[in-house]
Amino acid sequence: MHYRRFNVKHAVLGVSSLIITSLLSLSVLADEEAYPTQPITMVVGFGVGGGTDQMARAVSTYFAEEVGQPVQVVNKKGAGTLLAANYVLSKPSDGYTIFASGFNPYLTNTILEGNADYTLDDFAYLNFQWFDEDLIAVYKDSKYQSLPELLEDIKAHPKTVRGSVVRGSGGHLMANLLLELYGIPLDSLNLVTYNSGGKARAAVAGGVVDFIVISAKGSESIREYIRPLAIVSEEDELDWNAPAINRALAPLGIEAPVLQGTIRGFATSAKLKQEHPERFKFLAEAMKRALANPDLKAMLKRSSISGRWTGPEKSEEIMRRNFAASKKYSYLLKL
Repeated sequence: MHYRRFNVKHAVLGVSSLIITSLLSLSVLADEEAYPTQPITMVVGFGVGGGTDQMARAVSTYFAEEVGQPVQVVNKKGAGTLLAANYVLSKPSDGYTIFASGFNPYLTNTILEGNADYTLDDFAYLNFQWFDEDLIAVYKDSKYQSLPELLEDIKAHPKTVRGSVVRGSGGHLMANLLLELYGIPLDSLNLVTYNSGGKARAAVAGGVVDFIVISAKGSESIREYIRPLAIVSEEDELDWNAPAINRALAPLGIEAPVLQGTIRGFATSAKLKQEHPERFKFLAEAMKRALANPDLKAMLKRSSISGRWTGPEKSEEIMRRNFAASKKYSYLLKL
């Protein structure tokens, strides 16, 4: 009969490895259960005063209550949210950095224009809460009474009509698309591009430019200073007394595709969802609870900011669908 020699050294090493592995697993588990243990930064891809900034600051206080840590809002404007997106991705994927942005069309455009090193797959979408249609409006004392009048004047008097848009936005794309559809060279319009909705709106509210193409729901603050000519929608907008885009264009004999307006919400890096799925889930559930808070609902309503809960899966689906639609017309932002 042969007996296998018992190797005490190997046995001790095996037990030690098992203990170390168990301790590491317990440590990781304890770390996940303790999260978050420090303040969370909410990075806004635009300047102060725009619609996304207003949304983030309104939500941040109630979100902080749900996560049990302070939430600091910081603005990283520039390059159509490219700077903010890169900043978010440069931070550790540990759940302490959240991206607040207008993901459609801004994130889409930074990718399609070829300037971004990232893709849609580098982000995990917590929630899209604010879906907005673009408003085409003129300064309140403008001589233009209709969209056809505005386009006719741009065509007849090149470089004399001034417009404002947020660079890379749905409004920017729509402004250029309208010119193309009516056979107007893009450089015939004196188009001023801004990095924040607040500045673009201030330009038309102050009469610095003749018109603006920008999200309607974020324009309540300048309602008294502008007059709508059309809404980029299938239906008329009764609240603004604005005709649907193709009803407004009918006298010119042209029809425009109804492009999705700005979609605002929150995301994290995809690595967070992959490496710390429980943290991502925690953040999503905290966001859902915050948006259900009656006080936040009332605040958002007073500010004409939507507070819809869409959820991660549906938000992901919406992001990919709109990316495909925007890709079809992206060349207009490269001209």
